Amino acid sequence: MNPTETDSRSIPAPKIFGIVNITRDSFSDGGRFLDPADALAHARELIAAGADVLDLGAASSHPDGERVSADEEIRRLRPVLNGLAESPGETRISISIDSFQPDVQRFALQSAAPIDYLNDINGFPHPEMYAELAASRCRLVVMHSIQREGQADRRESNPASILEEIGEFFESRVQALTAAGVARERLILDPGMGFFLGANPESSLAVLRSLNLLKRRFALPVLLSVSRKSFLGAITGRPAVERGAATLAAELYAARNGVDFIRTHDVRALRDGLVVQAALRTPD
Repeated sequence: MNPTETDSRSIPAPKIFGIVNITRDSFSDGGRFLDPADALAHARELIAAGADVLDLGAASSHPDGERVSADEEIRRLRPVLNGLAESPGETRISISIDSFQPDVQRFALQSAAPIDYLNDINGFPHPEMYAELAASRCRLVVMHSIQREGQADRRESNPASILEEIGEFFESRVQALTAAGVARERLILDPGMGFFLGANPESSLAVLRSLNLLKRRFALPVLLSVSRKSFLGAITGRPAVERGAATLAAELYAARNGVDFIRTHDVRALRDGLVVQAALRTPD
């Protein structure tokens, strides 16, 4: 067995984050779920399809995404959170808020609806938030991006050095958060994918091939979000809406190599793929 590979027979299935983009311009489904009623209907579809967590995002982070104020993000999020909290007879599902803006994160922490995860594409770069994060109960998805702050852009990256850059980033950010009182077991690492690793698709492929190295180095759970990303388009030549097969192939590869959480648009396809993959495992 290659030292970067894992025996898939012993790997539990990853938890699935279902993406709910409450946005006007997300790269693959912008505008479809901007209306709260549409967002709630989509959230319930994802739950029925097998999502473990709903990841609610109210601002696009791709290179061409519009800048959205914290107030506007909160305005978009509030009715969806209220709708999920007020639905009678529904089993409660875990909620993640996807935002890099401190005021939106504060809103989430103070929400009457329990928030289980904060997902920050900049990896929580604001020390003034750390006391509040330490005092909260939610888990933190600490994502790496070569931009460090703000949304993605199209800068170049070096596939040969990207893993070490990611490792240095996580060393620094994990140390800062735990020193501020955030319990280490609340942290989840996301290496970033697509434009968050640069315009060169080889950087994303290099990271995908080395997930086990990342897990072993930090002994922390890893979340991966490859769904419909630009590097898959570069490989296949497909536009975002036609990257379903490429997405599932990359997600199942990540699952076989021990990733703990997968964030995806197509929950049903991933859930079915994981079921088949489990059925094909060789018995011990």
